[in-house]
Amino acid sequence: MAFEITTRELDHIIVVDAVGRLTLTDSRTRLRDLIHIFTGNGHRDFLLNLAGVDFIDSDGMGELVRCYSVVRQRGGEMKLVHLQPRVQDLLQITRVNSIFEIHNDEQVALQAFRKRA
Repeated sequence: MAFEITTRELDHIIVVDAVGRLTLTDSRTRLRDLIHIFTGNGHRDFLLNLAGVDFIDSDGMGELVRCYSVVRQRGGEMKLVHLQPRVQDLLQITRVNSIFEIHNDEQVALQAFRKRA
């Protein structure tokens, strides 16, 4: 399945719903481009919903880290929610999970942004 992303805004937080495979061949730089556009328009906080992502390769993990770096440089936060078990395991094995705040519930993740404000 090709990588697809849609966005919605909830309380000034951009929720990015991703579906497909976050890989070099399937996603290229779509996520990074999206983050650059939103941060360029003044958005700072992002919740990446990975419920529909069943596979991430090393390039996809690099994309996640690059997006996180862009958001942090702009003074924002990026959190992850709804990781598939396979994706969760991969992020743990590579220790990329230590970079992100990860949640199982979208409302809890959204509350975590509000607590910071």
